Amino acid sequence: MSDAPLPDVSVVIAAYNAADTIERAILSATAQQDVTVEVIVVDDCSTDGTRDVVSAIGEPHVKLVALGRNRGPGGARNAGFAIARGRWIAVLDSDDTMRPDRLHRLIDIAERQNAAVAVDNLDVLHLDGRVERMFPQDLLARTPVLTLVDFIDSNRIFRSTHNFGYMKPVFRRAFIEDIDLSFDEDLRIGEDYLLLASALAAGGECAVVPEAGYNYHIRDTSISRVLHLHHVEAMLAGDRRFLARFALKGVDAAAQRRRTRNLEETHAFLALIQHLKNRSFGPALKVALGDPVALRHLRMPLAARWRRLMAAPSHRKTAAPRAAASPSTAQDLPLKNKG
Repeated sequence: MSDAPLPDVSVVIAAYNAADTIERAILSATAQQDVTVEVIVVDDCSTDGTRDVVSAIGEPHVKLVALGRNRGPGGARNAGFAIARGRWIAVLDSDDTMRPDRLHRLIDIAERQNAAVAVDNLDVLHLDGRVERMFPQDLLARTPVLTLVDFIDSNRIFRSTHNFGYMKPVFRRAFIEDIDLSFDEDLRIGEDYLLLASALAAGGECAVVPEAGYNYHIRDTSISRVLHLHHVEAMLAGDRRFLARFALKGVDAAAQRRRTRNLEETHAFLALIQHLKNRSFGPALKVALGDPVALRHLRMPLAARWRRLMAAPSHRKTAAPRAAASPSTAQDLPLKNKG
């Protein structure tokens, strides 16, 4: 067994076909200042040269884990968490980067507040060189601690307010292990949300750093995910598993009820759109009568597509409308395919 001191932070990077960006992500992690870092890259059965790129870096603090089957982003991160040795664990997406002072800043404030989790602001880096701050800094300055009620309330579809689901937490490893937290591997959308919600529900305090330390890169291969019925069904099932473990009370329970209702409305809306697209007007009417709120969302830009659909000759093929962004969307940004 190695006598080497434990690193301050384990940076876990789930990678799938990330040969063109993984080196940049790794080097941003190894360049962290005033903390010791190990980087764990978990390759989720890539079919490109991701593993070769990681192996060629030759950095002693970078470890490559090659999975034998594709487990999705949550499963890949779980594999990284399982072997992490750092006092803290940070998640970094394979096409993103961090500022050199990020981890020191997050850990410093978390340890001063005896918090189990810390989050910070993000900069969105566009292809044309534009840089946008994701959350207003004064908003986060007024939110020194992220509460469960605020986190749940921010993660609802069709909301125009800021969504904290984009934040990339740093977790105290002992806390994660003591309460046996892991990513829900049945989810391919929203697994990040559920892990942080679980940490907050378990009593973990989450410190907030208003400054941006995480760089969210928009790439030419970044695509907006279309939310499908099976995604919403999976999120509802994930929330049920979450509630089976954590008995929420008071404002937290009320926030969860709002989220559940929001997901149910979204499910009805997506079903309505699918029936209209298929010209299945009887089932569409049944959905509309069963959940009239679904009709309200047709006042969104999708209403124009609905009108074109009704006017289109029957032989014309009409593109399926995009229903909504994933609940981990903070603003109108592409959701990047990360595995």
